[in-house]
Amino acid sequence: MTTDLYPLLFNPIYKNYIWGGERIRTKYARQHSLNTCAESWELSDRPEGLSIISNGHLVGVSLSEIVRLRRKDVLGPAFPVGPFPLLIKILDARARLSVQVHPDNATAARFGGEPKTEMWVVLDAEPGSRLYAGLRPGASRETMQEAVAAGTVEQLLQVIPVSAGNAVYIPGGRVHAIGEGCLIFEVQQNSNTTYRLFDWNRVDHDGKARDLHIDKACQVIRWDDQADPRAFPSPLETTPAFTSERLVASPFFRVDRLNLLAHTALTPYHDGCNILFVVSGNVRISAGAQSIVAKPGTTCLLPAACNGGFVEPIGGPAQLLRTLPG
Repeated sequence: MTTDLYPLLFNPIYKNYIWGGERIRTKYARQHSLNTCAESWELSDRPEGLSIISNGHLVGVSLSEIVRLRRKDVLGPAFPVGPFPLLIKILDARARLSVQVHPDNATAARFGGEPKTEMWVVLDAEPGSRLYAGLRPGASRETMQEAVAAGTVEQLLQVIPVSAGNAVYIPGGRVHAIGEGCLIFEVQQNSNTTYRLFDWNRVDHDGKARDLHIDKACQVIRWDDQADPRAFPSPLETTPAFTSERLVASPFFRVDRLNLLAHTALTPYHDGCNILFVVSGNVRISAGAQSIVAKPGTTCLLPAACNGGFVEPIGGPAQLLRTLPG
């Protein structure tokens, strides 16, 4: 574990659920044994899906182990003891996900579960695709329980038509669902607590309905949440080498979009790490004397010890999503 750190790649962890599709395999030339794939956990420090380094001298070392042994080198000086703070995923919704909600920090402390704030960037969307996030005026615990019983929950939700590039912010307590046809890049707190409120009256391959968690969901829903959930980009920098814009700034992460034209230095945020996801184009990611070439669909962790590192498009412009924890 004394080797200098470098741009780290990880083996994806593939998960399948009733709503999964084929695009993670086909769009990003992924190899997995699932018939369909709902989620690829790109960067995860969880016992039910632990990321393992796949390149360089640290091949085979888990994210959990390297964070435990070299916390400041990986995360920077600002993070307390504990697991890697974020979970990064790609989601492919062939069918709609359930209507669900996660606790925020306050309601998790009060009612249990792990807090989960997240955000989505749409990577691909079929015509007519939509997301659901937040409540319409008049939604309450009583009207929601009536709608669940009647199968009319959609009438209480804000509906957002989407296309590639759109972003949505989902703080804990915001009711939400991903509609069919969406391929999503997701950044979230390191949590796997989900309270399923409504599942569109569907059943699995054995004819069984999935469990609902209506009482727990109603405890953590923010009933006054009628804010616009869309994340509107705000410009950050424009240079001859790149343009950047902020998609989301939350207490737990910041997510920026970078359009690369030439070799660019990445400055760290609070001396922390960078998580890079390649949306389009090919990108050389470098730190010190070590570099990797990342194609679309690649997730890379640049540890804090790399002091930001460098990115360079190869063969034409490229686009990155840059996530900064904390």
